[in-house]
Amino acid sequence: MPVTAAELIATANAAVPRISGAEAVALAKRPGVVILDVREAHEVQASGHAPGAVTVPRGSLEFKADPGAATGDAVLQGATTVIVHCAAGSRAALAGKLLKDMGYTDVRNLGGFKEWVEAGGAVEK
Repeated sequence: MPVTAAELIATANAAVPRISGAEAVALAKRPGVVILDVREAHEVQASGHAPGAVTVPRGSLEFKADPGAATGDAVLQGATTVIVHCAAGSRAALAGKLLKDMGYTDVRNLGGFKEWVEAGGAVEK
């Protein structure tokens, strides 16, 4: 039976803990923590990004997260904790679930980039 996007997001939200902007800002200071921004390039360009964030559009994540792929991202693959965000939270939830399915064990969903900004997180253009 086919599933809807809403069902996929609900499943993802159940699998990946949601954290607040304040929690993300505090966690980001720890070693081994990577902020993963899964927005599209034009979204990141318009609003900026968290310093040091790994920016991988949601549609390319499988290829960057796979340690066996030639296109893999070493920073992402070396993370002990991954904080995922997008613009509002749905893509971040789906990306977080994907990372868990791929073997990443500590994945958190910040939700939207605005939560980072509202919590006082630094922004680079």
